[in-house]
Amino acid sequence: MRLDTVDKQLINHYQRDLPVCERPYLEMANNLGISEDEVISRLTALQEHQVLSRVGPVFEHSRAGASLLAAVAAPPEHIDSVAARINEAPGVNHNYAREHQFNLWFVMTAPDEHALTERLDELEQRLNLPILRLPMVEGYHIDLGFDIDWEALP
Repeated sequence: MRLDTVDKQLINHYQRDLPVCERPYLEMANNLGISEDEVISRLTALQEHQVLSRVGPVFEHSRAGASLLAAVAAPPEHIDSVAARINEAPGVNHNYAREHQFNLWFVMTAPDEHALTERLDELEQRLNLPILRLPMVEGYHIDLGFDIDWEALP
């Protein structure tokens, strides 16, 4: 996929400060001088071509409910199907395969601790695998956004 100036602006400008409002894509469109439909179409294409993996805001988890890091030890021959079932669960994000006994690590969120426990218990039943639950002891903010030097890319 060949990226034009608007694609590059979408990527660079909205890694941080994605508008949190009723119509974020319309606000992005107004800032870029294009239509809301075009913003959505471009973001969809960028995801389909694996230029972007995710579009959405990142919230301070402690202000948005409850969350924790979790892991399962999936049989290697079933890792893809186990990952797919984990991804179907409400509140799951950041599901990654790891080279470890616990080979699938994910974050689960919920409105509160009780709902989080219920979601994890339900997922554990569906998977028929124990879930390692790792609540956060100390939080760290890692800024994953970065300006892309488009001239340096092939």
